Amino acid sequence: MAGDLILRVDKNDKVIGEVLKEKAHQGKGILHRAFLAMVFNNKNQFLLAKRSEFKKLWPGFWDGTVASHFKRGEGLKRAVKRRIIEELGVEPKKIKYLFKIDFATPFRKNGIEKEICYIFKTRVGSKISPNLKEVFNWKWVNLSKINSKKLTPWLLLAIKKYGCKESN
Repeated sequence: MAGDLILRVDKNDKVIGEVLKEKAHQGKGILHRAFLAMVFNNKNQFLLAKRSEFKKLWPGFWDGTVASHFKRGEGLKRAVKRRIIEELGVEPKKIKYLFKIDFATPFRKNGIEKEICYIFKTRVGSKISPNLKEVFNWKWVNLSKINSKKLTPWLLLAIKKYGCKESN
């Protein structure tokens, strides 16, 4: 949403202020803090989510289940839980922090992602009720068998670092 404030950080991930989400993704970008929640079901399948065609950056690309930004004063796991409920319509079980990645990747002439991205893992039941403004499509897959075509760059980085070890 244009008008949303997100956390601006320095290269050491220290919060140095807030920036409008839209501004953070323009030009050369402004480094900010984000997260990716990798959601699994009880069969250890990964929920791959297709980004809405209305998204400015990477529309129609497959993404890690929920990608978003933190708000000032919001705890890390609280932010992840909030967005999973908003995007998937279901409450996550135990949320586990895995690691951080940082990257800067432009998308055509539409903008750029310049983030320090926290990666989390959680589980939900197989029945979800996605918000179609956020998630255009979804499918449960074996993480080790994901086709890397048309995946968001942050998901590719997260999968590479995670090592496709579904039992982690």
